[in-house]
Amino acid sequence: MSLDELYRQVILDHYRNPRRAGRLQEPDAHAEGHNPLCGDEISLDLEFDDDRVTDAAVLGRGCSISQASASMLADRIVGMTRDEIAGLIERVKRLLGIEPGDPGIDPDRPGEALGDLEALAGVRRFPVRIKCADLAWTTLQEALSVDG
Repeated sequence: MSLDELYRQVILDHYRNPRRAGRLQEPDAHAEGHNPLCGDEISLDLEFDDDRVTDAAVLGRGCSISQASASMLADRIVGMTRDEIAGLIERVKRLLGIEPGDPGIDPDRPGEALGDLEALAGVRRFPVRIKCADLAWTTLQEALSVDG
């Protein structure tokens, strides 16, 4: 199995079996994102204990890439501090080619640095899909800025 095929399967698994799907009853932060170019929608709820995310939930609809990206995000950020999340957002945006720089991935050890998020690396070859993958991360930035 090629690395591209493995990444395709990871994206489809998150799309078909989204992690942390739903809403939180009393979130500390909330944001909604919309991509008017293709109709993708993401709703993100976060709960914090001091500076650390203790729970996250996402709801949305749209293409497999946008929904898989949201699932990966929600699965990844629980337990992280705001500073750790800021660093993760930078790495994902580098991975997608939105920001310059090395995302810190080791091609000889797929998944070692960013886990399932590395499956989004192939999106950068399809510029029209980058906004789909980035929607959840932009929504996360908005949720963090609203909360504090």
